[in-house]
Amino acid sequence: MSPIPVPVEKIADRVPHFEERAGYYFQNWEPLLEKWYGKIKGTISELESLTFEKLPEMVPIEDIRSGKSMDGSEVLLENYDRLIQLCYQAYQYHFEFLNLGYIAYLDFFMFCKQVFPDIPELSIATMVQGVDMELFRPDDELKKLAILARELTLESAFGNTADVEGTLAMIAALPRGDEWIAAYEGAQQPWFNFTVGNGMYGHDKYWIEHQEIPLGYIRDYIRRLDGGHDIQRPIDELIAERERIKSEYRELLEGEALDTFNAKLALAETAYPYVENHNFYIEHWAMSVFWRKVRELSRMLQAEGFWPDEDGIFYLGRNEVRDALFDLVTGWGVGADPVGPAYWPTEIERRRGIVDALKTQRPQIALNTPPEEITEPFTSMLYGITTEQVNSWLSDDESGGSLLRGMAASPGSVEGRARVIASPDDLDQVQEGEILVASVTAPSWGPIFGKIKATVTDIGGMMSHAAIVCREYNLPAVTGTGTASTTIRTGQLLRVNGTAGTVEIVDESADADGALVGAHGHGH
Repeated sequence: MSPIPVPVEKIADRVPHFEERAGYYFQNWEPLLEKWYGKIKGTISELESLTFEKLPEMVPIEDIRSGKSMDGSEVLLENYDRLIQLCYQAYQYHFEFLNLGYIAYLDFFMFCKQVFPDIPELSIATMVQGVDMELFRPDDELKKLAILARELTLESAFGNTADVEGTLAMIAALPRGDEWIAAYEGAQQPWFNFTVGNGMYGHDKYWIEHQEIPLGYIRDYIRRLDGGHDIQRPIDELIAERERIKSEYRELLEGEALDTFNAKLALAETAYPYVENHNFYIEHWAMSVFWRKVRELSRMLQAEGFWPDEDGIFYLGRNEVRDALFDLVTGWGVGADPVGPAYWPTEIERRRGIVDALKTQRPQIALNTPPEEITEPFTSMLYGITTEQVNSWLSDDESGGSLLRGMAASPGSVEGRARVIASPDDLDQVQEGEILVASVTAPSWGPIFGKIKATVTDIGGMMSHAAIVCREYNLPAVTGTGTASTTIRTGQLLRVNGTAGTVEIVDESADADGALVGAHGHGH
């Protein structure tokens, strides 16, 4: 699978090879997937084993006497090379099943569109989507910890969760607090290897390293439980709705068409859950360890004077890091100062200035000339970019900017005040009953979906994270609007119709801080 199309004249020759290879996976999905879990856990375990320690003053005498013939610098270079290779390895595993999972869904999707021309895309997605996925497990662990905290009457210890050590110490000092601490520590591996971002960036925060984040979510869950709220996902309702939709469409078919429907649905139900579950193992768990090891290496080079701050390494390309390491070990080997400390600090500051400047400008929606028709299905399914949506972005806005259109990703219609989130660091600003507006959401944002009314995103299709989670929580969602997070301001009154895929700005007024401006001044 590639965004670069296969030349038409080569397709016929490739079809039997594709059928043989994809067919083997579909016919042996469960045992192959079981092997996959072992492979990716092995990769993560090897990542964990890598170390980046300061080179010794001299080679240990034991290595001389044993004839080891190595000075220790090779370990540093080999571990870095292995770190990069293991990252590639994780992504080889990432794509082993991923596109096949999408293909199984798309095959069912296209069949449904053929036999039911007017079927809503939302109905197809609902029939396939699972409800007990591992991607929800970290959030479920926090809910269990919140419930346990109330059962053990530990609520008083959660007053200032920004102070992680203080909070945990207060809990431990309370009667039966040790029970909660044991449960909390037991949940951390692997479920706190969960990023507030998408795992692609070294600056993404992971729960395991920033425990004020999960503790803050637990505190919010405790407060909601105290207020009589149900914090659990309505799993029984979701299953009942899914079965109802499947049953109603089955009743419209008979004979061979019904058999084909059942077969394609069964394959999609088997294969599609991987699309969500892999995300925890790759983007979250594996990348959590990867970035942790990169920062460990950065701290070692920082101590050697290569850069003044821990984040210096993130302004180098991976091959430049290899060159910096070689500079370090060769200087160490001959007793000379490395060049890096005289070169990298100035160069990093130059690059930091470029990055900081780029941060002030949001990327454009698209560059160059758009295609006349968008046929690549993943673009639509994951990102909500369709021919109709692109034409809408290009056309003159007849509504004066008060009406946005996107993907009807989760049904329902609500009104509420907007809360525009530009960074995961701002998630603690989300208030009960608000409508979340963001460029894109991440799985670790799950705890806030229990207290919002709806979600609106710039990016995302029917199978994006925001769409899936909103369906799990029975919340309306409009995804793939393109410009919602830059058009809407915090405090504005929105009408979100997740069935029609529209977002209307009902009240245009918001003050400079995003708070609503009322007839009598500022209201917060």
